[in-house]
Amino acid sequence: MTWQRSSAEVAELIAGGARLIDVRTAHEHEAARLADSERIGLEELFDRQDELDKSQTVVFYCRIGNRSGMAAEAFSNAGYDVHNLSGGIAQWIEDGQPIEPADGYVAEPGEAAAILEAKARAAGN
Repeated sequence: MTWQRSSAEVAELIAGGARLIDVRTAHEHEAARLADSERIGLEELFDRQDELDKSQTVVFYCRIGNRSGMAAEAFSNAGYDVHNLSGGIAQWIEDGQPIEPADGYVAEPGEAAAILEAKARAAGN
């Protein structure tokens, strides 16, 4: 899988002008995201593929790399210059890379889990 990239490699791609796309849900993106990333959820990504330029380098990411890996594989097979952040935003944070907001957290993808997590954080747990 030649499109898998470490957080250090993704940081270099971003510095070189790569487009950064978060394929997670809206609440996951709000909880924490890579700076200057845009959110195009996996569920709508293929309907919006016309918005991607085959000549532009694109990095997909998600929570741990599974959803973005599916997107990277499909778009790579279609001739796009795409990469996947291996390990997702969770690995990015573990590697000490910056996120927005600075006190953000990696949210669970399910809506119910996200609600429970938000309540626990608000209660200080």
